[in-house]
Amino acid sequence: MTMRFSVLASGSTGNAFYIETNQTKLLVDAGLSGKQLDKLFHQVGANASELDGILVTHEHSDHIKGLGIIARKYDLPIYANQKTWQAMEKNLGKLQDGQKFHFEANHVQTFGDIDVESFSVSHDAIDPMFFAFHHNNKKVALVTDLGYVSERIKKTVEGANAFIFEANHDVSMLQMGGYPWNVKRRILGDYGHVSNEDCGLALSEVITDQTERVYLAHLSKDNNMKELARMSVDQVLQERDIHMSLHDTDPTSATPLYDVV
Repeated sequence: MTMRFSVLASGSTGNAFYIETNQTKLLVDAGLSGKQLDKLFHQVGANASELDGILVTHEHSDHIKGLGIIARKYDLPIYANQKTWQAMEKNLGKLQDGQKFHFEANHVQTFGDIDVESFSVSHDAIDPMFFAFHHNNKKVALVTDLGYVSERIKKTVEGANAFIFEANHDVSMLQMGGYPWNVKRRILGDYGHVSNEDCGLALSEVITDQTERVYLAHLSKDNNMKELARMSVDQVLQERDIHMSLHDTDPTSATPLYDVV
């Protein structure tokens, strides 16, 4: 039995990640409108009404925009840590108590036949965390929205069969672009986002012979380009004699379902 996933949407305008086995279907984040989310599910032949739950990484709107809508529409349980619930609940609209669940950072929680390992990240949210998914000795790691990749995170995600990894910006594009200096400083800081080069450096330490593919995620629409991200990350990996196929993600269209076998 395999684990399959799709990056439904990734970028500064909205994020959603879908992962399933034959028994269990999970969504991570719902940062687009309910209508857009339904469309993205349809693109990969899935249905939000069949979800077993929605996991939330943090309270920024590009991760929770459609969360309340889709949870109400399909009566879905939501899992987030306590501080994230406190920060986001006022933005979700009315939910039933039976839809609200806690999943703290740096814990493992089992959903059907998927063990989900949460880990803290360094980002300017109240208590942000991301996930590694385990099923049948296979691992998928989702690592975005972080200022730097700590040794603890590297240890948690090392050897994943597939990575969805942040390559947010090209440093030169960001420095020369039109963002105000305080925003640039935030993005470049320890609580911001990972650059193309830092993505390559981190990946070079966590890719192993088990790794089948890498998706570059959460690209800035103003300070990056898909080709540039791929080229920059690939260059860092090649310098370390790592040859890995890199795949794009997109803010408006889903990646095809990929089987981790």
